[in-house]
Amino acid sequence: MDLRLKGKSVLVTGASQGIGEGVARSFAEEGCHLHLVARSGDRLAAIKSEIEAAHGGQGVKVTIHPLDLTSSDVINPLVESIGDIDILVNNAGVIPSGNLWDVDESKWRAGWELKVFGYINLTRAIYPRMKARGGGVIINNIGNGGEVFDPNYVAGTTGNASLMAFTRAMGGHSLDDNIRVVGVNPGPVNTDRIYSMLKKRAKQWLGDEDRYKELEERYPLKRPAHLHEITDLIVFLASYRSGYTSGTIFTVDGGIASRRSII
Repeated sequence: MDLRLKGKSVLVTGASQGIGEGVARSFAEEGCHLHLVARSGDRLAAIKSEIEAAHGGQGVKVTIHPLDLTSSDVINPLVESIGDIDILVNNAGVIPSGNLWDVDESKWRAGWELKVFGYINLTRAIYPRMKARGGGVIINNIGNGGEVFDPNYVAGTTGNASLMAFTRAMGGHSLDDNIRVVGVNPGPVNTDRIYSMLKKRAKQWLGDEDRYKELEERYPLKRPAHLHEITDLIVFLASYRSGYTSGTIFTVDGGIASRRSII
């Protein structure tokens, strides 16, 4: 299937690991030029080298931006330095797990500053530029915590739910400007983050972090999602083949969010 993405310019935040790194590599496979943002300059440099070695023959260009997006003064200079882009993937940020008393105000605010306000502020800066040049796509990688109201992930479930509302509010009218705004809600994905979380919960619930596989087996298919099961969807949603898709959220969690009793 030709997605007609070759030559498109893509900005990916949180691109140094996990889904962000995976989606950057997936866009590179489609011949897209990349702007990669994360705090780890060394890791971004390594990813840039690997992508250009693999796809440089297609003319793929990778520009890295080692930045902390929680700093209020970095977003506008970043957007100015990048110039026009076709696709924005908001992905940066991890909101800490824990209940209302585990996550104090400073941790809660820090988590929201990067993920919730980071998505909002970057969209605010880039949307007018997309509109001025005739259109674009904004994809928010959110998380199924916005649909599964877990008191042991209270800061995250609240933040993700707000980003779902933000995505729908923006995407409901954005096609008037030829811009599509879409959200993706992954559940557990086989990245380092999910195994760190499983080990933490195995220690809390089972008394031994080495028993994390017992928790993993509770997932649908007894595994988290493969990375490509998330990144391939994001790339498809960014393409012209999904051109009538806006203001909606796609949940990819093996049905976890839908396992609700009617009683």
